[in-house]
Amino acid sequence: MNEDLKVNLSGLPRDYIDAGALENVSVAVPSQVPVVDPQPELVVNPWDIVLCTSGTLISCENAVVVLIIFHNPSLRAPMFLLIGSLALADLLAGIGLIVNFVFAYLLQSEATKLVTIGLIVASFSASVCSLLAITVDRYLSLYYALTYHSERTVTFTYVMLIILWGASICLGLLPIMGWNCLRDESTCSVVKPLTKNNTAILSVSFLFMFALMLQLYIQICKIVMRHAHQIALQHHFLATSHYVTTRKGVSTLAIILGTFAACWMPFTLYSLIADYTYPSIYTYATLLPATYNSIINPVIYAFRNQEIQKALCLICCGCIPSSLSQRARSPSDV
Repeated sequence: MNEDLKVNLSGLPRDYIDAGALENVSVAVPSQVPVVDPQPELVVNPWDIVLCTSGTLISCENAVVVLIIFHNPSLRAPMFLLIGSLALADLLAGIGLIVNFVFAYLLQSEATKLVTIGLIVASFSASVCSLLAITVDRYLSLYYALTYHSERTVTFTYVMLIILWGASICLGLLPIMGWNCLRDESTCSVVKPLTKNNTAILSVSFLFMFALMLQLYIQICKIVMRHAHQIALQHHFLATSHYVTTRKGVSTLAIILGTFAACWMPFTLYSLIADYTYPSIYTYATLLPATYNSIINPVIYAFRNQEIQKALCLICCGCIPSSLSQRARSPSDV
């Protein structure tokens, strides 16, 4: 079989090759046949696989929250609108990570790079802004407890949603509108094709929102402690009960804010000091925890909510467990 193949590649007619010359031809052919370089194999970065997997988990998890809120007419209060906004933003972020992986290895072009990075920037910006809006809503629900359930609050919620999504979409459109580093690599940030100035604006905006959230949660802690103390006095609770309730509320807020900071702070600080010349492994190592925030958000803000738990139980098993129907809301449920 090998001799036949070499003979055919030599270009000599088979009729003129006798059995005695077959060996000579087969020896001479290797020097005459041009060496063809093998096609380069598609090498997939393991970090990209991890990001794509994270995006898939984000999409599936937040899609459940979006469907629950969308199909349940009773979940139309301002709090659920903001939770739905957060879930929608995280859902788009997960889709953006998946699309980025597909385009990076199957459909490479400048247009796809700009579209995917614009989607990712807009969705993650909307996610962080939605977290700030939820914090504002929680503060208002405690500080203005008597007038919170009014049309004025609903209107204010819609205004917040319009502003945060409008600002997020504008940030996502910046790379598409020309604010990118495709023509000048020296201006690139740690995330191509975003420019260094673009990531600086995003990072500073995040630090500002984080400081605002921290201040609001400090005020929420003070209100929770005061409410728990008043309830303890009215019902003649022991000091130990008041201490446990207050500690639970403060611990919940600390977990919420600590998780948010732990996920986003590494990438925010790194993108401020680094540029495209830094090893990409540092970018992946700081960006991956930021995506985990979108995985944790449904657990903290949606699945812990009693009404969403009831709706989820109705969808899954068609009933509401007695433990949920009899549970009373306490000041620590913030």
